[in-house]
Amino acid sequence: MSDAYTTGSQSSAARPTRLRDALRQARIEAADRTGVVVDLRDAEIARLEILNEALDELFAQVPAEVDLFDRGISQGDNPRLWIDVVAHVVMGRDKRIYRFVQDTRFGRIVLAESHEAARIVDAVTDYVARRLIERDRALAVAPFEQAVAASEPATPAAATPAPRRSAAWSFVLGVLVGALALFGVALFASLRNF
Repeated sequence: MSDAYTTGSQSSAARPTRLRDALRQARIEAADRTGVVVDLRDAEIARLEILNEALDELFAQVPAEVDLFDRGISQGDNPRLWIDVVAHVVMGRDKRIYRFVQDTRFGRIVLAESHEAARIVDAVTDYVARRLIERDRALAVAPFEQAVAASEPATPAAATPAPRRSAAWSFVLGVLVGALALFGVALFASLRNF
């Protein structure tokens, strides 16, 4: 009996040592994984900074009075290079592919995707050009609308629409007209029989 007890106590004494070793090894592996995740995140930010520097030449050509674009890198769980309020570049799942996306009211759409920064620079250049054209059109329409409004004659105060009656008054008026009509028909029928 004492042999069984001794054997059991030896195996239980060996297990905590093995468990301690296993816990120590698990902590080391978790630290290594965390280090890898941090390294991947740092690599993502570095690649986005390289792309940001490649875009410097493009944004140097944008007129100073245009305030559509607010370029910068946000460092969150998923680092992003923002082009404007609705478009940004994010790294793909493999952390080597650039993905240029735009948020729309129908969801996020991918405008371009490539391993090469030069292709993304071309896509961003096209996007910036389209946004500048949209801005110019919007600014051209606004003065036109103001000119049309200024050229129209002023409407006199008497031409303002009359205030609408409430639905309750319309109902009451309908009931009164209906009652008078029934009274008139009843009177006509009684006089006819006379």
